Amino acid sequence: MIRKVFFALVGCLLMGQSAQAALDIVITGGIDSARPIAVAPFKWSGEGQLPQDIAEVVSNDLMRSGKFKPLARGQMPQTPSSSGEIDFAPWASQGVEAVVVGTIAPAGNGSYKINFELVDVLKGQLAKTQGGEANGYVLDSRMATIPGAQMRQFAHRISDIVYERLTGERGAFLTRLAYVAVDQGAQFPYQLRISDYDGYNEKVLLRSREPLMSPSWSPDGSKLAYVSFENQKSEIYVQDIYNQQRSLVSSFRGINGAPEWSPDGRRLAIVLSKDGQPDIYIIDVASKQLTRVTNSRTIDTEPSWAADGQSLIFTSERGGKPQIYSVNLATGATRRITWEGDSNQGASMTADGKSMVVVTREQGQYRIARQDMESGAMLVLTQSALDESPSVAPNGSMIIYSTIYQGRKSLALVSTDGRFKAVLPTSSGEIRAPAWSPFLN
Repeated sequence: MIRKVFFALVGCLLMGQSAQAALDIVITGGIDSARPIAVAPFKWSGEGQLPQDIAEVVSNDLMRSGKFKPLARGQMPQTPSSSGEIDFAPWASQGVEAVVVGTIAPAGNGSYKINFELVDVLKGQLAKTQGGEANGYVLDSRMATIPGAQMRQFAHRISDIVYERLTGERGAFLTRLAYVAVDQGAQFPYQLRISDYDGYNEKVLLRSREPLMSPSWSPDGSKLAYVSFENQKSEIYVQDIYNQQRSLVSSFRGINGAPEWSPDGRRLAIVLSKDGQPDIYIIDVASKQLTRVTNSRTIDTEPSWAADGQSLIFTSERGGKPQIYSVNLATGATRRITWEGDSNQGASMTADGKSMVVVTREQGQYRIARQDMESGAMLVLTQSALDESPSVAPNGSMIIYSTIYQGRKSLALVSTDGRFKAVLPTSSGEIRAPAWSPFLN
């Protein structure tokens, strides 16, 4: 498959057709084993219709994390809007661990005042049955005044807070996706798009008559590096997602591919074939100074940085079949780090450095897997025939990847423990090459 990837790159990789404006997430497995919680409808004290159903957004976020199973509204024993209104016994009888409650009120000038509380049901029930004042059962409470246009983003912020308080890990709901979509019947068939992690607020960053590939987020989430064939050859560009300005970074003879940002945001690891076989290089984005990292007689490709920026992992055929290797940037020392499966490629590290996500091949099937870096044990996470291009959420909890769903190239999600699975189907065309953004402020 590694040769197929490169020859497809040289041949201007043809991709399907167009994607719908927003991606819908369809859960396919893993909810039954998740923790039961509830997000009660937020009480609206204004006139007319509620401007944004924040509770629904939060509930969907928590469900899609794979760790929680929110109670359906029709099953809720009551709809409290504050911790003081909660009757804990009926919630506890349904096994609910925590309840999110809140209110929304107009604040003038198109803004809204939002209050919410995260309540521990067991602690609340104990406090009530012991006859005293509630002590510590409100795990978190916040108030904010938010412009109407930012209400959905604030809902994701609430989800992040709830997730972190209940799991001890930072939530990744206030993040974005970048991906490539194609409509062969359009004037500019190839599109580089970004959206919120859940497919909302989709925007087209670039339209092109020629293929676009391999988007990669800068560490601050303000820029994307990508490969474009708009000048009839592969070139690497960096584009600011806010002001739309872009700059050409690499346009050497042959392959210019697979850009990946360094943790400090100053450099890109890239693949060049200007001197023969594809090898790994590092280029300084500002100065364009180039440093060669590998120099082998076989294909070296798909670089990805370790969190400390001191080493790279990459795919190489130097052992006969594609496998993952690590190279120390200071010493040049290289070692092989995957041994299971027929081949492994497309690796990236989780933020904590404890795991590595790869595309593993077994009996002709390409699937997403996670390898523990200490033990070397590999857990295969997906079961489709052609899963590729995995990108890990910044908190390491989820992986988005490209797969075939109902005959189309689509995106899919899987938790890093393999329990939760979902697809992001398209109504037409294809979407591929997903990249999950870093945490966003």
